[in-house]
Amino acid sequence: MDFLYIKALHVIFVITWFAGLFYIVRLFIYQVEAEDKTEPAKYILQNQYKLMSKRLWYIITWPSAILASIFAFWMLFQNPYYLSEPWMLVKLSFVFALYLYHYSCQKIYSQLQKDIIKYSAFKLRIWNEVATIILFAVVFLVTLKSAINWIWGVAGIFVFGIVLMLNIKLYKRIREKNSWEKEK
Repeated sequence: MDFLYIKALHVIFVITWFAGLFYIVRLFIYQVEAEDKTEPAKYILQNQYKLMSKRLWYIITWPSAILASIFAFWMLFQNPYYLSEPWMLVKLSFVFALYLYHYSCQKIYSQLQKDIIKYSAFKLRIWNEVATIILFAVVFLVTLKSAINWIWGVAGIFVFGIVLMLNIKLYKRIREKNSWEKEK
């Protein structure tokens, strides 16, 4: 198969993998927030979120992760010189971090399927941004590739992560203020 077809398929499955990771954590947040609802809404919502999570996780997210990896290995097999490029080694470390993130989401998914809630909606909102930071890092690394630019790019990713976390805290304050005003 032509390298560009393999590359296109790799990119497509990376996109669907990230889409699944972004949405699964949103579903986790909704399921945790449903814990505060009264019956029968709590039961209905939590069961619906479990079903949606199961379909998303096993029909989209896991297959996309596997297929993205297969096409990535295929590209590296066809072009092994990429493994001698410093930017590729840094990118692969971020991909490893993405798999750790995916594994952690698997653990949260399994807990929530058993009605074990260990994380607040706020902590899950923060957790949701980890995939965003990894996505930015990988895209900048693949796009820039030069040694000095990717170093600045990685530094920028950390700054971006800090800004995201500050925005999440601001969002939490705004939500708390709005809910307090509604109670008045």
